[in-house]
Amino acid sequence: MTMPKEAQENVQRLQMLEQNLQALNMQKQQFQAQVFEIEGALKEISSSQSAFKIVGGIMVSSEKPALQQELQSRKELIELRLQTLDKQEKQLRDKAKKLQEEVLAGVKG
Repeated sequence: MTMPKEAQENVQRLQMLEQNLQALNMQKQQFQAQVFEIEGALKEISSSQSAFKIVGGIMVSSEKPALQQELQSRKELIELRLQTLDKQEKQLRDKAKKLQEEVLAGVKG
């Protein structure tokens, strides 16, 4: 039994959507790991007397409040990116679901 050409194209589109979803999930995981690292750094800074940061391969002394602000800003930016990725993921999943329904209807019909 062969599928109609339109159904085959929809299956290919569906596979591409799945690949995009996988790439999106990988990006999300990387950003979530960065948030985790930043939270750990903020925790360490809050309980230490002095703070250091790595700049171009060397460690330099840094003012604690400035470093905390820098890390907090970076964390907020990454969290915004995660929210954007969540929205993109939802859109892709909705498209994939609709396309899957079309493929199933085409195969049954």
